[in-house]
Amino acid sequence: MATSEYVPQPARYAIFVDAGYLYAASGALLLGCGSRREYRVAAEKLIKALTDHADEQRRGELLRVYWFDAAPKRQPTVDQRVIANLPLVKLRLGNLNAQGQQKGVDAQLRADLEALARHRAITDAVLLAGDEDMLPAVEAAQRYGVRVHLWGVEPTHGSNQAEWLVWESDTVEVLPAEFLRPYFTKAKVLPVPAPGSAAAVRDAAAAAQRTNPVPSPSQVFAGRPPAVKPAPAAARAAVPVPGAVTPATVAASLNSATAAPADGKLGPDRDHMLEIGEHVAQKWIFERGRDNIRDLLPGPILPPVIDKELLIEAEKELGGSLRPYQEARTWLRDGFWERVYREFGIGIGKSD
Repeated sequence: MATSEYVPQPARYAIFVDAGYLYAASGALLLGCGSRREYRVAAEKLIKALTDHADEQRRGELLRVYWFDAAPKRQPTVDQRVIANLPLVKLRLGNLNAQGQQKGVDAQLRADLEALARHRAITDAVLLAGDEDMLPAVEAAQRYGVRVHLWGVEPTHGSNQAEWLVWESDTVEVLPAEFLRPYFTKAKVLPVPAPGSAAAVRDAAAAAQRTNPVPSPSQVFAGRPPAVKPAPAAARAAVPVPGAVTPATVAASLNSATAAPADGKLGPDRDHMLEIGEHVAQKWIFERGRDNIRDLLPGPILPPVIDKELLIEAEKELGGSLRPYQEARTWLRDGFWERVYREFGIGIGKSD
């Protein structure tokens, strides 16, 4: 009697996407861009289009999509976090080194593809990739009887896929520019307002807040009562006006805002704070809806209550207090606004 190991399996397929190849080839083809920073990708819609296209061609059901990408120290970006939360999508992250090279991606792809083939979890594999390093994964899957269907991105010239990879695959398809175009857009730059306009004044104030290490009195006291420094005994006879701002209280608040942490430790890393700011913005967009977040525009100054919520959310992710680190809080707001502005089709610069 045959064991279950040899019983024919129902038709089932998985999609394996080398995001580094997909993004680079598409950015070059559609926008003439060589860096991800130069364009935006509607990843959720793109993945849906890829799965729909596979469903039209492949027999059986989709097991899941495996999305292979890289990030510095394998810490996912905001967009990668969004992809990881999609149903039937498995995010696999390799390391992105200082030279922008992906490390460990092909090994993870081979491990997943070979394991699924060995356990007869799939009968077909759709592979969207171009690097010859993917060849061992294709050969390993085929040894277990899995058919490998190679997809590529229409090249700008010649071919953008390794010749041996094309030869070894069971079928080959090139995705045309028209298929990919709806999901790639060039990053927009915030227009420069006319000199003297309200927008110019607002932007200048925002730039001063980002670049000036010493906050102005209006920034110090925004949304909260001023700190009052104890007056000398001779001055206590005068009854102070509640809420009054004096030179002494301004100086005390400035000293408090710019003082170094008592423990002497360095503050959080700038890139880490930008990432946390983007992640909080993404979370709020999901939880509170775009309409509520739109109410914060045009920015870039947050209402004090919302700014406090942003700080609390960031401290939860960081696992420590940001209150002694004024500069880190500025970077946090930069990251927050970058994600919000991207959501509504405009751009914003970061602090130097």
